[in-house]
Amino acid sequence: MSVQASAQTAPTNRWFQLVVGIICMVMIANLQYGWTYFVEPMDDANHWGRAGIQIAFSLFVLTETWLIPIEGWFVDKFGPRIVVIAGGIIVALGWSLNSIASSLPMLYMGAIVSGIGAGCVYGTCVGNALKWFADRRGLAAGLTAGGFGAGAAATVVPIISSIEAYGYKATFLYFGLAQGLIILCLAPFLKAPAPGQVQAPAKKGIRQSSRSFTPGEMLRTPLFWVLYLMFTMVAAGGLMATAQLGSIARDFGLDKMQIVFLGIAGTTLVLAGIFDNILNGVARPFFGWVSDNIGREPTMFIAFAGGAAAMWGLTAFGHEPTAFILLFGAIYFTWGEIYSLFPATCTDAFGPKFAATNAGLLYTAKGTAAIFGGPLAAYLVAASGTWSSVFWVAAVMDLLAALMAIIVLRPMRASHLASTVAAAQPAPAE
Repeated sequence: MSVQASAQTAPTNRWFQLVVGIICMVMIANLQYGWTYFVEPMDDANHWGRAGIQIAFSLFVLTETWLIPIEGWFVDKFGPRIVVIAGGIIVALGWSLNSIASSLPMLYMGAIVSGIGAGCVYGTCVGNALKWFADRRGLAAGLTAGGFGAGAAATVVPIISSIEAYGYKATFLYFGLAQGLIILCLAPFLKAPAPGQVQAPAKKGIRQSSRSFTPGEMLRTPLFWVLYLMFTMVAAGGLMATAQLGSIARDFGLDKMQIVFLGIAGTTLVLAGIFDNILNGVARPFFGWVSDNIGREPTMFIAFAGGAAAMWGLTAFGHEPTAFILLFGAIYFTWGEIYSLFPATCTDAFGPKFAATNAGLLYTAKGTAAIFGGPLAAYLVAASGTWSSVFWVAAVMDLLAALMAIIVLRPMRASHLASTVAAAQPAPAE
């Protein structure tokens, strides 16, 4: 097949690749977003303490994020299939280990293994989407990351029901094996685009680097570290919310409170889990699409400022069940988009050739943020006696990131892109 023919068939093929990647992401969503429903049952059964249990969450996020650059290197060199196959096996093993954990060290080992598996799948699928969709990177990264964000929504009730009926250990085992098996079945369909299959951006407003930076070159630019700092600040507050939702609801006396929300009856915790995860998933393609049209930095400002307002709202209104659901929904909605905006911005700035590795290096900021989002938040609550201290810290970080997007990132990225254009110009003849 000629390059021209390949390019003509690319749209159908790339959408199929996107769908396969999204489904794989759905299969790892519970590793992070289903975790909150296991915390209290584990503590009730073993008396390990919330802070000790949440160290496992931080270890999961750290290994999921900080190993992605290595996994991304394998993807860029050998293609996506083998990495996702390995990820499916490791995902099943991770939650199987959780199901037999009789001590915190064993639980931590299960979290580390789960994180490695999730990273294999996450980094591969996002990197593959960024390569296939040069013209719609925000939307493609958002839809792929949306599978991770919203994937847990459909299993909130089954997981909670399974824990209540069979215990948290059996739930870890059955869901872990099922999720890993589905990933294994889908992985062989993944492939990277061949030369000539990727459409060039049609919109003049999408500013992209004229060359691809190697990971080493990217790490030497100030622009990368500004992106890293902003990613860390916004991710920290969001991780706190997703990891601690069950504990916050319990401390607010809302976890078992019955409520009718949007015509649906259930406990505040269950409805919040469903509603919030849906918004978390919708946010990623929505804000990715917005950023493709109005620019990355203005979209960041709108989203991050909204997140700061939602965090503040929890301190004032969070003890009321409807407000609790709505405000946590706003947090999920204004936080989940970082997983589309930052990978798209990174690939725009540093090129597509090493997209999986470069976006993976930036994604390690989520691991850095997990130090705040997991056990540190629990310790802060224990020290202050209130969740308000955590919400205020998260609100301030969100607001700072929003201001940095316009004041710092926007001019810095414009200068960076201009320098790549200038460097590509031939030297004038003497």
